[in-house]
Parts: sequence; C-alpha cells; structure tokens
Amino acid sequence: MHVNHNSAQPLHNLPGLEHQTLVNGGDGIKQFEIWRQTIAPHAATPVHRHDCEEVITIFAGNGACHCNGETFTFGADDTLVIPPNVVHQICNTGDEALQITAVLSMSPVRVETSDGEPLDLPWDYRPEA
Repeated sequence: MHVNHNSAQPLHNLPGLEHQTLVNGGDGIKQFEIWRQTIAPHAATPVHRHDCEEVITIFAGNGACHCNGETFTFGADDTLVIPPNVVHQICNTGDEALQITAVLSMSPVRVETSDGEPLDLPWDYRPEA
C-alpha cells in the first residue's frame, strides 16, 4: 500500500488538453490506469481508440462524445462508458474548462488513431524491458 500525491504527478500538455496520470503500471498496477484531464473550452481530445474499456466521470463543464458516428452530450456529474475499440473523441462544447477523470482497463494503455496507427502521447507509460 502507498499514497500517490496527485499534485506531485507530472502534467503533460497537448493543444487545449492538460493531462495527469494518477495511477499506472509504474505504481505496480497491472490491470488499469487512472487519468485526470482538463480540456479547454471548445477544445477536444484527438480522435482515437484503445483495446480496453474506458469509464470517464465528468466533474465540471459540458461536452459531447463522438463515438462511431453518434454524438452523446454530457455535463457535470455524468459518467461515460466507452467499450473497447470504439473510435471516440471527447469535445468541450462549453465556455468553461471540462474536468474529467478516466479509468482505462489496461496498463499500459495502447492508444491508436481511428485507422489503427499507434498514437504516441507524452504521458505514455512504458514498462522497463
């Protein structure tokens, strides 16, 4: 057992998106990762997919999730459940920051573009060989 101090976890940035990995394989976790992200107003995640389940809880803001050609709207205190291999994108449709926490059922998470190409992210966890 140990305590991760979330404020001590590194911040990573993509345009319009701030990311913090709260827990992953580096913490001895083998089955999942937990990510905290802030998406700026009118910004979005890249279009992507991963071969694992993802559960996203919305803490502040409003948005839309584009999944396999459908659009689902959401707001604070909602939870999104995204099945494995579903191409999706989380968009902030509001004028305030969208604050989310995601739990992904694999570690390390392998993120791909909609065409199946690996999407290298600055926070990727890579176990030591």
